[in-house]
Amino acid sequence: MTSPHQPAGSPPPGCPAHAGAPPHTKPPATEPDAYAPLKLYGPEYAAEPERFFRHLRQFGALAPVEIAPDVTALLVTDYRAALDLLHDDTTWSKDSRAWMETVPADSPVMPMLMWRPNVFYSDGPAHDRYRQVITDSFRLVEPHELRARVHHAADTLIQRFGAHGRVDLIAEYARLIPLLMFNNLFGLPDSYSEQLIAAIAGMLDGNSPEEAAAANAAYESYIMELVGAKKAQRGADLTSWFMDHPNDLTDEELIHQIILTMGAGNEPLANLIGNALSRMLSDDRYYNTLSGGALTARDAINEVLWNDPPLLNYSAHFPVRDVFFHGTWVRAGQLVMVSYAAANSQFDTTSQQGPSSGSGSHLSWAAGPHACPVQRHALLIATTAIERLTAWLSDIELAVEHGQLEWRNGAFHRALVALPARFTPITPDQAGATPWDNSPSSSTPSEPISTARQHASAP
Repeated sequence: MTSPHQPAGSPPPGCPAHAGAPPHTKPPATEPDAYAPLKLYGPEYAAEPERFFRHLRQFGALAPVEIAPDVTALLVTDYRAALDLLHDDTTWSKDSRAWMETVPADSPVMPMLMWRPNVFYSDGPAHDRYRQVITDSFRLVEPHELRARVHHAADTLIQRFGAHGRVDLIAEYARLIPLLMFNNLFGLPDSYSEQLIAAIAGMLDGNSPEEAAAANAAYESYIMELVGAKKAQRGADLTSWFMDHPNDLTDEELIHQIILTMGAGNEPLANLIGNALSRMLSDDRYYNTLSGGALTARDAINEVLWNDPPLLNYSAHFPVRDVFFHGTWVRAGQLVMVSYAAANSQFDTTSQQGPSSGSGSHLSWAAGPHACPVQRHALLIATTAIERLTAWLSDIELAVEHGQLEWRNGAFHRALVALPARFTPITPDQAGATPWDNSPSSSTPSEPISTARQHASAP
């Protein structure tokens, strides 16, 4: 095997850098774009986004893009400009309500960008108040207990396909691990896991508006059932800690923090696990890792966060006034997003110039006041899930060539459609340890997630 993660060279179709785009000038009061933005969707973009980012850099720090039909944005592709934006919460707002009035309500990007009363879309004191609820509550989850919960979730899934000798590591593992974990961390028993899994799968894969609407209704039903159960009886879980936090969330705020935490945690975490497994199973540097090689699951995760981040582009911001930013005039209220992938790959991380891939200074967690508040938990879950899988299935390998893997379409995520793998089957009655030897009671405490104690204030 050789490393398959190499960029190609031809310009992407419709690249505005090859269409005589005018220089950046202050925009008129009316619609400003005099050239066609580059589309960040479609099969060619999904297969090779870095080729698009290389050409977008020819515009400078910001470039015009289309993230869905008739929905345009400016994309920050420069590392320093990204940091400047992410750390400046005076010039840049997260409130998308005014922007939403300019976009069709049924746009496919609306679920990712519409305003809600949660930590993603709030500024100032409201943002600080919501964020403190999340950080304080997750601080009560002990790392060793979280690791035990991941072991239990991983073993539960491996038991389902271990005897088959084949598995789609996306649909049957990477996508399900976060859902099993969140169902558990928010305080519902394992019997509710399938309800949550079915709802999320329907929202991701619904083939019609009717299916998507039904899945969304099922997800809302799950959330309301969760909140109702915890109102009736508290427990040592995130829902109860959100409810009892001294910042005193309203019912609406509580529901939106839960929806945000589950949604923001599920899709990126599933993509992180899937993309890291793809690297480990397709790159010679990781070939012996499964039986004790030099490179580890954490190395694969770090490479993914630099080179194939689970969210390629996000951190939607809107300037509160017209601003001249890194050589480009941006109108008040205009959608500006950060490309974590383009900013990360701006530097040759094998050289001494710029940040090193081992430095931890990638932007895949964002940065500044809106940086991911639970990075350590996400890293622990992803690392433990990969280590548990490769411990039980030590000879697992890709069932297809890496070049045959397909990537899901969309402007935001970097996610595989499937990751087929094969391995020597394992069964409950074989000699030696197997996942069936680890009952839930032996791998994770039945109650509670953590010892109850008073909330500490977030730093």
